[in-house]
Amino acid sequence: MRLAIIADIHGNYRALDAVLTDIAARGVDRIVSLGDNIGYGPEPEEVVRSLQGYRVISVMGNHELALVSRGYFNRLHANARQSLELSRTLLSRASLRWLKELPPVETLFEARFVHGSPPESMTVYLHNPTLTRLQRLFSTYDEQYCFVGHTHTLGWYSSLGPTVSCQEVGLGLRQLDPKGRYLIVPGSVGQPRDNLGWQAKYLLWDQDAGTMEIRAVDYDVQTTIHLIKERGFPIVNGKRLYW
Repeated sequence: MRLAIIADIHGNYRALDAVLTDIAARGVDRIVSLGDNIGYGPEPEEVVRSLQGYRVISVMGNHELALVSRGYFNRLHANARQSLELSRTLLSRASLRWLKELPPVETLFEARFVHGSPPESMTVYLHNPTLTRLQRLFSTYDEQYCFVGHTHTLGWYSSLGPTVSCQEVGLGLRQLDPKGRYLIVPGSVGQPRDNLGWQAKYLLWDQDAGTMEIRAVDYDVQTTIHLIKERGFPIVNGKRLYW
């Protein structure tokens, strides 16, 4: 089984389309999204339709949560609230319903998929966790592998017996220890914040070969930036995409 794992698309259809094209050339069996499919980007409807067209399995992110929870929406910063209000006007009723019905967690393919942090948080960030916190997190779920998004960065955490570790993670292929347990942050498709470049990031997991690969894909970022301005999204959303 070969899986593609994507996260934090945030309405950036141009990035998603390039990633899906790259995925199609890799012989992938299924695609899983870790949520925040919409939010800061200008083409949320196109994103949802693409995810449905590719039969992508998705969990709910905190930006989808904000569509269904006014209390949580009010806790977001002004930029996120403005972006979500605009996104709502650009989404069809069917797409809004699909987003609102996403589950908080999926346990499939011998793995756990959640947006923020295991076991099933959509809102807790996994920023630079301490070894003590990692030990606690690994104890909250039974699966050998867990994939989370939310930070828009890359993260690679492992547990082998009583030993947990944080490892440097970059682009390329890595071999997995069949005896290890892993907590992986695969980066962001639509708004990377990983200091490895503006390209869209995603992860390929080959279960048979026991490997994971972080890939970076070029896309038409200038069109996305143009649409952000044209459709009235905060200008900072575009500035974050390219450096």
